[in-house]
Amino acid sequence: MLILSCSSKLRLLEGMLRQGLPDTLPVYGTVMHVNRGNPARQEVLVDSWPEFKIVLTRPNREVTWDPSDFGTNLYTAFYRDEGACRALLGNSRAVDWSQAFQIQGLQDGVYETIRDIARARGLEMEMYPYLPLLHPDPPAMPQYRHDEGLRLAPVSPAHAMLLSNTWMFGWNSWSLRYLCLLIRHFPNACLLGPEGPPISWSLSDPLAALMHGYTLPEHRGQRHIAPVVGMLAAQLHARGFPVYTRVLPHNKPSLQHLQHLGFRILPGAFHQLVVRPGFAQSQPAHALDSGQAPAPSSGERPCAQ
Repeated sequence: MLILSCSSKLRLLEGMLRQGLPDTLPVYGTVMHVNRGNPARQEVLVDSWPEFKIVLTRPNREVTWDPSDFGTNLYTAFYRDEGACRALLGNSRAVDWSQAFQIQGLQDGVYETIRDIARARGLEMEMYPYLPLLHPDPPAMPQYRHDEGLRLAPVSPAHAMLLSNTWMFGWNSWSLRYLCLLIRHFPNACLLGPEGPPISWSLSDPLAALMHGYTLPEHRGQRHIAPVVGMLAAQLHARGFPVYTRVLPHNKPSLQHLQHLGFRILPGAFHQLVVRPGFAQSQPAHALDSGQAPAPSSGERPCAQ
């Protein structure tokens, strides 16, 4: 197991991963961010160098992370050999199995390995199989003008609570902290209503993937998300990132919108695996369609500018 800290090796790895697209997308996007300031404080592991069989990105071990926060305890993996994948992911020096964490990847072997190790350790694992979508030519994306009185802008940290309360992993202090990280350090876009708060938005994450694309229910059916995605895709493409995302298979409206914008569904599944070693959420999850927002706990508030 080697930690790649040399900038020249990391740039070389980025080029190697680029040649393996689209299978390498989650790791490739993460390594790109590592090479461009590393805002999520990730580090990159390989089993050997330069002929690696697996690449693993993980939270930097020199940083103190909340052991119950699976959002910021984020891993991605890409392997060329499934045996090497099992060996590294099962190594407690590589993956901290005492903490809650999530790991994402496009290969079935990542899911099967984490599932088997979690079962053997008596740990709970949740699996979210998304459809991966990639835009082959972002500059050719159809352009949509937003309605008069609306304004495209970056997402403000003051809106973090709204975003947390409309996210499937939201309604807790972890999600608020994670979304604050994304808003502050990664490309994003929103459509502001006449009175200021956003009515539609999309973020990007440490994997350089579009995520949490959302339009408030009372504003749906008017394609407000299209100019938002267009603005965010332009930002990512200008910085050299691939423009890709992941959508749950049952989310037909989002799939239709993205395909209309030119995104193509890739083969296979984009696995998001969440391992929880007995930690309880600070606030229980609620149904997003209830229309009710729970009061934040005394320790929760939108992140400051």
